[in-house]
Amino acid sequence: MSISTAGRMVVRGTRPHLHLPWARVYPRVQGVQGRAHGAHETMHMLTKPSTPTLSLGQRRQLATISQQQEDTYVRRDDSVEGLLAGLVDGDRYALARAITLVESSNPQHRVQAQRLLSKILEREATLASQQSTTLANSTPSLSKDASTDAKEQPLRLGKSFRIGLSGPPGVGKSTFIESFGMYLVSKGHRVSVLAVDPSSARTGGSILGDKTRMTELSRSSEAYVRPSPSRGTLGGVARNTTEAITLCEAAGYDICLVETVGVGQSETMVADIVDMFVLLVPPAGGDELQGMKKGIMELSDLVIVNKSDGALVDSARYAQIEYTSALKFVKAITSFWKARVIRVSSMGGPEGGIDKAWNTMKEYFEIMESSGELQKKRGHQRKIWMWRQVSSELMDLLNEDAQVREMANELEAKVLKNEMMSGAAAHKIVEKFMRGMNS
Repeated sequence: MSISTAGRMVVRGTRPHLHLPWARVYPRVQGVQGRAHGAHETMHMLTKPSTPTLSLGQRRQLATISQQQEDTYVRRDDSVEGLLAGLVDGDRYALARAITLVESSNPQHRVQAQRLLSKILEREATLASQQSTTLANSTPSLSKDASTDAKEQPLRLGKSFRIGLSGPPGVGKSTFIESFGMYLVSKGHRVSVLAVDPSSARTGGSILGDKTRMTELSRSSEAYVRPSPSRGTLGGVARNTTEAITLCEAAGYDICLVETVGVGQSETMVADIVDMFVLLVPPAGGDELQGMKKGIMELSDLVIVNKSDGALVDSARYAQIEYTSALKFVKAITSFWKARVIRVSSMGGPEGGIDKAWNTMKEYFEIMESSGELQKKRGHQRKIWMWRQVSSELMDLLNEDAQVREMANELEAKVLKNEMMSGAAAHKIVEKFMRGMNS
């Protein structure tokens, strides 16, 4: 038995069907041959040219529905100007399209991406000049009481807090971001999450499954979660993460969380794109000597011992003591801040700690901002990424040069047979490329 209403989804047994007044329902034919014959007969009869008998009221109803759909349909403008307008209005679609644009390897998309980023910086410069300040001196603010125009606020690039989150695989980075992000949303902040997913060294593909582990945060209207492939970029971040951060800030997200791939002690590139670098470590993850090793530990502004709940509480307390002791032997990055170690339970255990983590981060932000170190740090980071981008662009030019590519294939064969050293082959490739540039 089925209940049918014109133009609505109805249920016949356990399968949904779209019921229309003029639709015919054909009985199922049992058996393999019967099913095949029945399906063929059904398709034949459905494709016969026939004019359904509709009343005048039904035709008017269909015309009204069609007009309503046409009126409600919004044509998306993917031009640079359209994306910029969407970012100003906080449109999530425009933000997604803009990030896709900067991540694309298409030469035309690269030109459009640079135009978009230039227009964002020009707009910021205009806003800064109107407020008798400069972009370099525009101070970020975590206060939600600032009396600024809602239309102007999204493109204040200086008014944001960039937090990098790193740690070994399985430490609970996604779970922590889910709890931490929802806490920030409840405090009135707009949160963007850029989750970098490792790309396969063999196929180049990525699962991009971080968003599925942040179900509550990804559904929040005040949050935006974007997984991106690393595409072989070392250091735990993607090649265009810095541009993606700029776009998120332009769309009005005042807290930007960058989750790296599961990293080890040498994956420290994320520290060069964020204001605060937070390292998550598991309880009982290593002794004092492990914590003293150089690399990722000496760049951390805050160390969080995650999973401090249940049977791991005692282990987390011991790990906190060990890491605190180890950090005493690590020279501080700045004289204004000494790295700290705290315990957190991302699952809402009795230890809690999410609020303590945020208060510690706010304290760091206020100290670094008031001392002027934050502005200097961002300027130094922009210079670092300029030269890294130069290296990437040169590699792209090498790969696009047909003559260099042909020569490289020959040299690769010699290196493979151990007839030439790798350094000598690399030198010949660069010489060939430079001669082609000068000719």
